[in-house]
Amino acid sequence: MEIADVVVVLGITQIILLIVTISITIKYNKLRQSYRAFMRGRDGKNLEHMLSVKFTEMDELSRLTKKNHQEIREVTRKMTAHYQKIGIVKYDAFLEMGGKLSFALTMLDEKNSGWIMNVMHSRDGSYTYLKEIVKGESYIALAEEETESLERAIYQEAYDVRMVLQAKK
Repeated sequence: MEIADVVVVLGITQIILLIVTISITIKYNKLRQSYRAFMRGRDGKNLEHMLSVKFTEMDELSRLTKKNHQEIREVTRKMTAHYQKIGIVKYDAFLEMGGKLSFALTMLDEKNSGWIMNVMHSRDGSYTYLKEIVKGESYIALAEEETESLERAIYQEAYDVRMVLQAKK
């Protein structure tokens, strides 16, 4: 290998090293600017205190999140046993009465279990009947109004849509 070839290889190596050095210097300057912006107005103790406060806040948020999840699960569990579906039908129980003073009221939970209360009003008095509903069915025969009230409770959304459509006509 001749001296000229060695000089050319060394020259190319120096150019490559110069490019790498410039690239590293640019990256270093960017990093230094970021560091200065981050540390602006803070010494090591202030920064340590600030990080400690942030970690404490994060721990508190984590604790509150876990507590909220637990409370939401508890509320959801309790809600399944509460009455969520309601159906009511007003009617005239006796021909001599007017004004639809009688009614059948259905109250059901999420599993379609609950009761139907049928209150029939007449001139002589008022009669109240209560029938248990288990999973959407009654073991006692239901009157037409009670059946309609039960259906309104079970299929509440469908009846709401029909009522809106009838009101528009």
